[in-house]
Amino acid sequence: MITTEPAAPAPARGRRVLWRILLLAVVLGFAAFWVYALFFASKESINKIGDRPWAQRAEAICTEAELRREALADLRRVDEAEPGMVAERGDLVDRATDVIEVMLDDVVAVAPSDDKGRALVPLWEQDYRTYLTDRREFADVLRTGSNVAFTETAVDGIPISDKLERFAGDNEMPACAPPIDL
Repeated sequence: MITTEPAAPAPARGRRVLWRILLLAVVLGFAAFWVYALFFASKESINKIGDRPWAQRAEAICTEAELRREALADLRRVDEAEPGMVAERGDLVDRATDVIEVMLDDVVAVAPSDDKGRALVPLWEQDYRTYLTDRREFADVLRTGSNVAFTETAVDGIPISDKLERFAGDNEMPACAPPIDL
């Protein structure tokens, strides 16, 4: 004698079909998203400007400035018990910041030729000037004899130097990123 299970009631079968359709729709949605993201979405960075000669010029200026700034390096260990050494470090930070400031002035002396560059570079410059102010304030604190850690302005919860570094990296001008010398 063959026994068969009684058929599921129609409402239970309908719910299973509805869940299967919903699950299939979610899987197809994820698949469509990844196909779009991998093959059709723009891969260009939001920070990348179109004036490549401007970026190359900026990189050359920044590379030169980086060499001048590195020539200032004082690799002595700072003795915190001697306030004169800490104050000397403050003067050194100011001289390195002077080099960075001249670099920035030279880079922004010529505006990019594309609209996106003319819109983004002044914002980058403004953020860089804020970073330079942070360095100057740090140097002032060092000159008081207090050897504290460097702190910088945060923008949207991230250090401003990260924002500056992203712009420099996206535009293939790594030497224009803020130095990691403090």
